[in-house]
Amino acid sequence: MTPFPAEVRSGWRIAGLAVRIVLLAVLLAGALVAALSSAPTARTRAEFRAAVAAGRVSAVLYRQSDGLIQEVRWSEGPLVWHQVEDPPVHRDRPGYTAAEFWAEISGAPLKAVSSLGDRSDPSGLLPDWPFRVLRYGGVPWVAFAWGITFLIMLGSTPRLGSRWAWIWLFTVGQVGAIGFLLLEPRPLWYRADRWPAPVVRVSGGQGCLMSVGLAIATVFAAMGVGLLARLLLD
Repeated sequence: MTPFPAEVRSGWRIAGLAVRIVLLAVLLAGALVAALSSAPTARTRAEFRAAVAAGRVSAVLYRQSDGLIQEVRWSEGPLVWHQVEDPPVHRDRPGYTAAEFWAEISGAPLKAVSSLGDRSDPSGLLPDWPFRVLRYGGVPWVAFAWGITFLIMLGSTPRLGSRWAWIWLFTVGQVGAIGFLLLEPRPLWYRADRWPAPVVRVSGGQGCLMSVGLAIATVFAAMGVGLLARLLLD
C-alpha cells in the first residue's frame, strides 16, 4: 500500500531523529573519552607492563619522537586512564624505545592504539578532539560523526544562528556539533507536534565571539570531568 504523505513525512522524521541520536551519542562518547584521557593518573612503566601482561589494558595513546617514546597513556576500561611518568618517557634520552614499546604491547588484546602526534589541523581552527580520539577497530567513528554533522549543518537552514555562526561554533567553539544536534532545527526533547518560538538568529560575528567563550568553557569542563573521574575512580 502506498503510504499517505503524512506517513511519509513521519517516516522521514523518525529516520532523521534516529540519525541525530546516533551522531549525538558517538560525539558525546568521544568527548567523554577525550576529557578523561586528558587527566590520567600517574603510573610507572613497570605498572604499564604489568597491566598489559594481565590483559587489563583496553586502549593506548602514545607520543613518539626520534625513535623514543615520550608519553604513554592507557585505559583500563573506558573511564579509567593512566599515564607513564617515568623519567625515561619524558626526557629526551635512551630508556624507552619505540621497539620496546611495540614489543610490550604486541599480542595484547587491545581495542585501540593511537598516536598523540601533531595536531590534525595546524591552523588550530578545527577542534582537535574528534580527530584525536581513539579509533576502535581502526575506524575514526567520532571524526566521521563530526564530519557528517558538519555537512548536515551546511545543507540545512539553522533556526538559532546563521551558517557562519554555526561554523564558528563547530570549529573554534569545539563542541558546536553537539549543540547543533541537541538544538537544531528544534530541541531534541521536543515532541513531534511542538515547535519552539521564533528567535532572532545569531549572526556570524556574534557566533565568532560566542565560539571563543564556548571554547574556554569547554576546556574547563573537560578539566573538571577529568579531575572528578580521578577522584572517583583512582
